[in-house]
Amino acid sequence: MPRFDILTIGSATQDVFIRSTALEEHHDDDAPDGIAACFLMGSKMSADELTFSTGGGATNAATTFARWGLKTACLTRIGKDLTGASLLADLKAEKIDTRFVQTDPKLQTAYSVILLSGSGHRAIFTHRGASQALDRRAFPWHHWTKKLANTRIAKWIYLTSVGGDMKILADIFEHAARTKTRIAWNPGNKELEKGMKQLKRFLLQTDVLSLNKEEADALGGLKEVGDLPRGAFLLTEGGHGATVRSQGKTLHVSALKVKRINTTGAGDAFGSGFVASWMRKEDPRAAMADALLNATGVITHMGAHAGILQRHPTQKERAQVRIR
Repeated sequence: MPRFDILTIGSATQDVFIRSTALEEHHDDDAPDGIAACFLMGSKMSADELTFSTGGGATNAATTFARWGLKTACLTRIGKDLTGASLLADLKAEKIDTRFVQTDPKLQTAYSVILLSGSGHRAIFTHRGASQALDRRAFPWHHWTKKLANTRIAKWIYLTSVGGDMKILADIFEHAARTKTRIAWNPGNKELEKGMKQLKRFLLQTDVLSLNKEEADALGGLKEVGDLPRGAFLLTEGGHGATVRSQGKTLHVSALKVKRINTTGAGDAFGSGFVASWMRKEDPRAAMADALLNATGVITHMGAHAGILQRHPTQKERAQVRIR
Protein backbone atom coordinates (compact mmCIF):
# COMPACT_ATOMS: atom_id res chain seq x y z
CA MET A 1 0.00 0.00 0.00
CA PRO A 2 1.58 3.33 -1.04
CA ARG A 3 2.00 5.95 1.62
CA PHE A 4 2.51 9.62 0.76
CA ASP A 5 3.14 12.72 2.79
CA ILE A 6 0.42 14.53 0.87
CA LEU A 7 -2.16 13.89 -1.85
CA THR A 8 -3.39 16.88 -3.86
CA ILE A 9 -6.90 16.74 -5.35
CA GLY A 10 -8.43 19.10 -7.89
CA SER A 11 -7.80 20.64 -11.28
CA ALA A 12 -4.99 20.30 -13.80
CA THR A 13 -4.76 22.64 -16.78
CA GLN A 14 -2.57 23.68 -19.65
CA ASP A 15 -1.97 27.43 -19.40
CA VAL A 16 -0.86 29.73 -22.18
CA PHE A 17 0.15 33.27 -21.18
CA ILE A 18 -0.15 35.97 -23.83
CA ARG A 19 1.43 39.31 -22.97
CA SER A 20 0.58 42.23 -25.20
CA THR A 21 1.19 45.97 -24.78
CA ALA A 22 -1.61 46.45 -27.34
CA LEU A 23 -4.22 45.87 -24.60
CA GLU A 24 -5.43 49.34 -23.62
CA GLU A 25 -6.03 49.79 -19.91
CA HIS A 26 -8.46 52.09 -18.18
CA HIS A 27 -9.79 52.48 -14.65
CA ASP A 28 -13.00 50.57 -13.90
CA ASP A 29 -14.54 50.38 -10.41
CA ASP A 30 -16.49 47.26 -11.39
CA ALA A 31 -13.36 45.29 -12.33
CA PRO A 32 -11.89 42.94 -9.68
CA ASP A 33 -8.50 44.71 -9.86
CA GLY A 34 -9.96 48.15 -10.64
CA ILE A 35 -8.50 47.94 -14.16
CA ALA A 36 -10.17 46.97 -17.42
CA ALA A 37 -8.54 46.40 -20.80
CA CYS A 38 -10.08 46.52 -24.24
CA PHE A 39 -9.33 45.57 -27.83
CA LEU A 40 -11.24 45.88 -31.08
CA MET A 41 -12.95 42.78 -32.44
CA GLY A 42 -11.83 42.16 -35.99
CA SER A 43 -8.42 43.69 -35.32
CA LYS A 44 -5.06 41.93 -35.30
CA MET A 45 -2.72 42.67 -32.41
CA SER A 46 0.85 41.66 -31.71
CA ALA A 47 1.64 39.27 -28.88
CA ASP A 48 4.89 40.37 -27.25
CA GLU A 49 5.43 37.18 -25.26
CA LEU A 50 4.03 33.63 -25.17
CA THR A 51 4.55 31.20 -22.28
CA PHE A 52 3.17 27.67 -21.95
CA SER A 53 2.89 26.19 -18.46
CA THR A 54 1.14 23.47 -16.50
CA GLY A 55 -1.42 24.95 -14.11
CA GLY A 56 -4.44 24.13 -11.98
CA GLY A 57 -4.77 24.02 -8.21
CA ALA A 58 -3.84 20.36 -7.75
CA THR A 59 -0.70 20.47 -9.91
CA ASN A 60 0.44 23.90 -8.67
CA ALA A 61 0.28 22.77 -5.05
CA ALA A 62 1.82 19.37 -5.82
CA THR A 63 4.82 21.11 -7.39
CA THR A 64 5.54 23.02 -4.18
CA PHE A 65 5.25 19.91 -2.03
CA ALA A 66 7.45 17.79 -4.30
CA ARG A 67 10.15 20.45 -4.65
CA TRP A 68 10.20 20.90 -0.87
CA GLY A 69 11.01 17.25 -0.38
CA LEU A 70 7.59 15.78 0.43
CA LYS A 71 6.45 12.48 -1.07
CA THR A 72 3.58 13.75 -3.21
CA ALA A 73 0.77 12.26 -5.29
CA CYS A 74 -1.83 14.05 -7.41
CA LEU A 75 -5.46 13.06 -8.04
CA THR A 76 -6.90 14.96 -10.99
CA ARG A 77 -8.57 14.27 -14.36
CA ILE A 78 -7.20 14.94 -17.83
CA GLY A 79 -8.32 14.24 -21.38
CA LYS A 80 -7.05 11.53 -23.68
CA ASP A 81 -5.12 14.06 -25.75
CA LEU A 82 -1.66 15.50 -26.36
CA THR A 83 -2.24 18.23 -23.78
CA GLY A 84 -2.99 15.63 -21.13
CA ALA A 85 0.10 13.62 -22.07
CA SER A 86 2.23 16.76 -21.78
CA LEU A 87 0.74 17.54 -18.39
CA LEU A 88 1.48 14.02 -17.14
CA ALA A 89 5.06 14.33 -18.32
CA ASP A 90 5.44 17.60 -16.40
CA LEU A 91 4.16 16.00 -13.20
CA LYS A 92 6.52 13.06 -13.54
CA ALA A 93 9.44 15.41 -14.19
CA GLU A 94 8.67 17.03 -10.82
CA LYS A 95 8.69 13.56 -9.19
CA ILE A 96 4.97 13.74 -8.45
CA ASP A 97 3.26 10.34 -8.36
CA THR A 98 0.58 10.14 -11.08
CA ARG A 99 -1.01 6.75 -10.38
CA PHE A 100 -4.28 8.40 -9.25
CA VAL A 101 -4.64 10.67 -12.31
CA GLN A 102 -7.89 9.87 -14.16
CA THR A 103 -8.23 9.96 -17.95
CA ASP A 104 -11.54 11.04 -19.46
CA PRO A 105 -12.39 9.28 -22.76
CA LYS A 106 -14.43 12.20 -24.12
CA LEU A 107 -13.62 15.53 -22.46
CA GLN A 108 -10.50 17.52 -23.31
CA THR A 109 -7.81 18.41 -20.80
CA ALA A 110 -8.60 21.76 -19.17
CA TYR A 111 -7.06 24.76 -20.91
CA SER A 112 -6.63 28.40 -19.90
CA VAL A 113 -5.61 31.43 -21.93
CA ILE A 114 -4.27 34.24 -19.73
CA LEU A 115 -4.17 37.69 -21.31
CA LEU A 116 -1.61 40.00 -19.72
CA SER A 117 -1.43 43.72 -20.34
CA GLY A 118 1.86 45.58 -20.42
CA SER A 119 1.52 46.40 -16.71
CA GLY A 120 0.87 42.76 -15.76
CA HIS A 121 -2.88 42.94 -15.12
CA ARG A 122 -4.64 39.82 -16.36
CA ALA A 123 -7.85 38.30 -17.64
CA ILE A 124 -8.33 34.54 -17.95
CA PHE A 125 -10.36 32.48 -20.42
CA THR A 126 -10.81 28.98 -19.01
CA HIS A 127 -12.13 25.75 -20.51
CA ARG A 128 -12.70 23.49 -17.47
CA GLY A 129 -12.90 20.29 -19.49
CA ALA A 130 -11.99 17.03 -17.78
CA SER A 131 -10.66 18.74 -14.65
CA GLN A 132 -14.21 19.45 -13.47
CA ALA A 133 -15.44 15.90 -14.13
CA LEU A 134 -13.67 13.92 -11.41
CA ASP A 135 -15.19 10.47 -11.04
CA ARG A 136 -15.48 9.72 -7.32
CA ARG A 137 -16.22 6.06 -8.10
CA ALA A 138 -12.66 5.87 -9.42
CA PHE A 139 -11.12 7.22 -6.22
CA PRO A 140 -8.60 4.65 -5.01
CA TRP A 141 -10.30 3.88 -1.71
CA HIS A 142 -13.36 2.58 -3.59
CA HIS A 143 -11.33 -0.17 -5.26
CA TRP A 144 -9.53 -1.59 -2.26
CA THR A 145 -10.56 -4.20 0.22
CA LYS A 146 -12.29 -2.94 3.35
CA LYS A 147 -9.07 -3.27 5.31
CA LEU A 148 -7.07 -1.18 2.85
CA ALA A 149 -9.89 1.35 2.44
CA ASN A 150 -9.50 2.17 6.13
CA THR A 151 -5.79 2.97 5.85
CA ARG A 152 -4.31 6.34 4.95
CA ILE A 153 -3.07 7.05 1.45
CA ALA A 154 -1.34 10.15 2.76
CA LYS A 155 -0.84 12.03 6.00
CA TRP A 156 -2.49 15.09 4.44
CA ILE A 157 -4.91 15.84 1.61
CA TYR A 158 -4.58 19.21 -0.11
CA LEU A 159 -8.00 19.79 -1.65
CA THR A 160 -8.74 22.39 -4.34
CA SER A 161 -11.74 22.86 -6.65
CA VAL A 162 -13.91 19.84 -7.46
CA GLY A 163 -16.48 21.74 -9.53
CA GLY A 164 -18.92 22.19 -6.64
CA ASP A 165 -19.79 18.49 -6.52
CA MET A 166 -21.09 17.98 -2.97
CA LYS A 167 -20.99 14.18 -3.29
CA ILE A 168 -17.29 14.35 -4.06
CA LEU A 169 -16.69 16.68 -1.11
CA ALA A 170 -18.61 14.40 1.23
CA ASP A 171 -16.70 11.37 -0.07
CA ILE A 172 -13.27 12.97 0.46
CA PHE A 173 -14.05 14.35 3.91
CA GLU A 174 -15.61 11.04 5.00
CA HIS A 175 -12.49 9.17 3.86
CA ALA A 176 -10.30 11.68 5.73
CA ALA A 177 -12.33 11.29 8.92
CA ARG A 178 -12.30 7.49 8.71
CA THR A 179 -8.54 7.31 8.13
CA LYS A 180 -7.54 10.26 10.35
CA THR A 181 -6.10 12.11 7.35
CA ARG A 182 -5.64 15.85 7.83
CA ILE A 183 -7.10 18.22 5.24
CA ALA A 184 -5.98 21.55 3.81
CA TRP A 185 -8.68 23.12 1.65
CA ASN A 186 -8.68 25.87 -0.94
CA PRO A 187 -12.27 25.70 -2.25
CA GLY A 188 -13.17 26.97 -5.72
CA ASN A 189 -15.98 29.30 -6.70
CA LYS A 190 -18.35 26.42 -7.41
CA GLU A 191 -17.93 25.20 -3.84
CA LEU A 192 -18.28 28.68 -2.36
CA GLU A 193 -21.55 29.20 -4.24
CA LYS A 194 -23.06 26.53 -1.98
CA GLY A 195 -22.87 28.96 0.94
CA MET A 196 -22.01 28.59 4.59
CA LYS A 197 -25.02 26.44 5.42
CA GLN A 198 -23.86 23.59 3.18
CA LEU A 199 -20.11 24.06 3.68
CA LYS A 200 -19.86 24.52 7.44
CA ARG A 201 -19.61 20.81 8.27
CA PHE A 202 -16.62 20.53 5.94
CA LEU A 203 -15.01 23.73 7.22
CA LEU A 204 -15.13 22.37 10.76
CA GLN A 205 -13.21 19.29 9.62
CA THR A 206 -10.59 21.33 7.75
CA ASP A 207 -7.17 21.74 9.35
CA VAL A 208 -5.92 24.59 7.15
CA LEU A 209 -8.35 26.70 5.10
CA SER A 210 -7.14 29.13 2.44
CA LEU A 211 -9.30 31.84 0.81
CA ASN A 212 -8.73 35.21 -0.80
CA LYS A 213 -10.58 38.24 0.53
CA GLU A 214 -13.45 38.09 -1.97
CA GLU A 215 -13.98 34.39 -1.28
CA ALA A 216 -13.95 34.91 2.48
CA ASP A 217 -16.41 37.80 2.22
CA ALA A 218 -18.79 35.51 0.34
CA LEU A 219 -18.91 33.30 3.45
CA GLY A 220 -19.20 36.16 5.94
CA GLY A 221 -15.64 37.42 6.29
CA LEU A 222 -12.80 36.76 8.73
CA LYS A 223 -14.97 36.95 11.86
CA GLU A 224 -17.43 34.37 10.51
CA VAL A 225 -14.87 31.94 9.05
CA GLY A 226 -11.65 32.57 10.96
CA ASP A 227 -12.13 30.18 13.87
CA LEU A 228 -13.86 27.34 12.02
CA PRO A 229 -10.75 25.44 10.78
CA ARG A 230 -9.03 23.24 13.35
CA GLY A 231 -5.53 24.61 12.70
CA ALA A 232 -5.31 27.81 10.68
CA PHE A 233 -7.28 30.11 8.38
CA LEU A 234 -5.38 31.93 5.62
CA LEU A 235 -6.77 35.10 4.08
CA THR A 236 -4.79 36.35 1.08
CA GLU A 237 -5.12 39.93 -0.15
CA GLY A 238 -2.80 40.15 -3.15
CA GLY A 239 -0.50 43.16 -2.93
CA HIS A 240 -1.77 43.91 0.57
CA GLY A 241 -0.24 40.72 1.96
CA ALA A 242 -2.08 38.04 3.90
CA THR A 243 -3.58 37.28 7.31
CA VAL A 244 -3.59 34.07 9.31
CA ARG A 245 -5.92 33.22 12.17
CA SER A 246 -4.57 30.40 14.33
CA GLN A 247 -4.69 29.36 17.97
CA GLY A 248 -6.87 32.35 18.79
CA LYS A 249 -4.35 34.84 17.39
CA THR A 250 -4.26 36.87 14.17
CA LEU A 251 -1.04 37.65 12.29
CA HIS A 252 -0.51 39.74 9.15
CA VAL A 253 2.33 39.44 6.66
CA SER A 254 3.15 42.32 4.33
CA ALA A 255 3.84 41.69 0.64
CA LEU A 256 7.45 42.10 -0.44
CA LYS A 257 8.24 44.97 -2.79
CA VAL A 258 9.04 43.23 -6.05
CA LYS A 259 8.18 43.70 -9.71
CA ARG A 260 4.98 41.71 -10.27
CA ILE A 261 5.13 39.94 -13.64
CA ASN A 262 2.29 37.46 -13.23
CA THR A 263 -0.12 36.65 -10.39
CA THR A 264 -1.59 33.42 -11.78
CA GLY A 265 -0.86 30.63 -9.31
CA ALA A 266 0.21 32.98 -6.51
CA GLY A 267 -2.65 31.90 -4.26
CA ASP A 268 -1.80 28.23 -4.80
CA ALA A 269 1.85 28.95 -4.04
CA PHE A 270 0.93 30.76 -0.83
CA GLY A 271 -1.44 28.06 0.38
CA SER A 272 0.83 25.14 -0.45
CA GLY A 273 3.89 26.92 0.95
CA PHE A 274 2.05 27.47 4.23
CA VAL A 275 0.89 23.85 4.45
CA ALA A 276 4.33 22.43 3.57
CA SER A 277 5.82 24.47 6.41
CA TRP A 278 2.92 23.72 8.79
CA MET A 279 3.44 20.00 8.25
CA ARG A 280 6.99 20.31 9.60
CA LYS A 281 6.10 22.36 12.66
CA GLU A 282 2.79 24.07 13.39
CA ASP A 283 4.40 27.50 13.68
CA PRO A 284 2.16 30.16 12.06
CA ARG A 285 4.97 32.74 11.80
CA ALA A 286 7.37 30.41 10.02
CA ALA A 287 4.59 29.09 7.79
CA MET A 288 3.49 32.62 6.83
CA ALA A 289 7.05 33.59 5.91
CA ASP A 290 7.54 30.45 3.83
CA ALA A 291 4.20 30.96 2.11
CA LEU A 292 4.97 34.56 1.19
CA LEU A 293 8.41 33.71 -0.17
CA ASN A 294 6.92 30.96 -2.33
CA ALA A 295 4.16 33.24 -3.66
CA THR A 296 6.71 36.00 -4.33
CA GLY A 297 8.70 33.59 -6.44
CA VAL A 298 5.62 32.90 -8.57
CA ILE A 299 4.62 36.53 -9.15
CA THR A 300 8.14 37.43 -10.28
CA HIS A 301 8.18 34.74 -12.99
CA MET A 302 5.98 33.92 -15.95
CA GLY A 303 3.84 30.82 -15.48
CA ALA A 304 2.39 29.17 -12.39
CA HIS A 305 5.35 26.83 -11.76
CA ALA A 306 8.50 28.66 -12.87
CA GLY A 307 8.88 30.67 -9.67
CA ILE A 308 7.91 28.01 -7.14
CA LEU A 309 10.88 27.64 -4.82
CA GLN A 310 13.11 24.65 -5.41
CA ARG A 311 13.56 23.98 -1.68
CA HIS A 312 12.26 24.95 1.72
CA PRO A 313 13.24 28.56 2.63
CA THR A 314 16.10 29.10 5.07
CA GLN A 315 15.90 31.06 8.31
CA LYS A 316 17.99 33.81 6.69
CA GLU A 317 15.47 34.09 3.83
CA ARG A 318 12.57 34.21 6.29
CA ALA A 319 14.18 37.18 8.03
CA GLN A 320 13.29 39.50 5.14
CA VAL A 321 9.56 38.90 5.73
CA ARG A 322 7.69 41.34 7.95
CA ILE A 323 5.02 39.78 10.18
CA ARG A 324 3.00 41.59 12.81
